[in-house]
Amino acid sequence: MVLRLYHILLGCAILVLVPLGMRLTRLHTSIASNLQSTSRETQVLTTSSITPNLTEGNIWRYLLGKTGAPPDWQVVPCKENGPLLCVFVKEKRLGTVEMGVYPLGQQLNFQKMLAATGIPLRSKVDYQSSKYKTQVSAALKIWIAEQYQDLLTSRQVSYGKSMTFSEISPQQVLVGKLPGIRYEFVGRKQQNGVYEQHLGYVAFDGSALYVITTAFNPTLDTGKFETLEDFQRFEPHLSAIVANLKLPR
Repeated sequence: MVLRLYHILLGCAILVLVPLGMRLTRLHTSIASNLQSTSRETQVLTTSSITPNLTEGNIWRYLLGKTGAPPDWQVVPCKENGPLLCVFVKEKRLGTVEMGVYPLGQQLNFQKMLAATGIPLRSKVDYQSSKYKTQVSAALKIWIAEQYQDLLTSRQVSYGKSMTFSEISPQQVLVGKLPGIRYEFVGRKQQNGVYEQHLGYVAFDGSALYVITTAFNPTLDTGKFETLEDFQRFEPHLSAIVANLKLPR
């Protein structure tokens, strides 16, 4: 009697547990299938969302738009991976233009300049809105003034009174579609005329500073022209190239 009751109870338990086991198996299969599907969707999303990393390779390849140059001159991104734009006549390289991209998170000094102009430093600020356009421009001019002071101090140490260094008034320009500033410094030796001349453009897109520079300066290795004549001849064409950059990106 006891044995028969045991068998009856065991049979009932099996009837209950088997459907439950089947449901758990189906649930596990469904979860696994969903995870695989989600993984595939994530992989596709990740792959399709890849954008060029502007800190790797030559960034001119990604940002260069329309170019212009004097007759018979060519303007192309340099073959090396450095951030250089090459200017050629036939096969002779006349000079290079350098571009630096500096993330705001690493530019504590520029953050202070933004704060000094009245921009609150928080992530939701739209730096490109008309509301902050004047302040951003003011911060860029502070940045340029600091660059000039650093260069002036360096030249005074190196050349003393044998060179006079002056700044040409910064001008508001477009760097692509970003509001930016064009600036220029000139160093003259008393008897030899222009010894060095620096030309730069700087803009800020809310997340990084873009600094474009070239020069006539015998002491530089890159970001320079070999002769003052070539530098001055290319200068107006560089302004047009800067205005046609693919910024903001």
